[in-house]
Amino acid sequence: MIDNYNIWLIIIVMGLGSFGLRFVFLGLVGDRPLPDWVIRHLRYTAVAILPALVAPLVVWPDATSGHLDPARMAAAIATLGVGLWSRNVLAAIAAGVVVLYAGLWLTV
Repeated sequence: MIDNYNIWLIIIVMGLGSFGLRFVFLGLVGDRPLPDWVIRHLRYTAVAILPALVAPLVVWPDATSGHLDPARMAAAIATLGVGLWSRNVLAAIAAGVVVLYAGLWLTV
């Protein structure tokens, strides 16, 4: 078990780091116009977050003790395919859910 000193040290350091990251953009740069190349790159930040959160759950799922699962891989491929084809986020999510549950139902 971790002791109280280490827990509070981690909480304080993480809080200072989080504050520092926000302060750089809001406090130091917030009142100035950003260069076009920065704005162009920041546009892709939100698009990159979702795959970064989902990829570990597809490749190393806890439900299978970290082993590849064909149902989850098929759902990810179906989601990607429907998303690229339809350009509709809700349709892509629905296709992924249907393929995941069908794959889990078939493999159990």
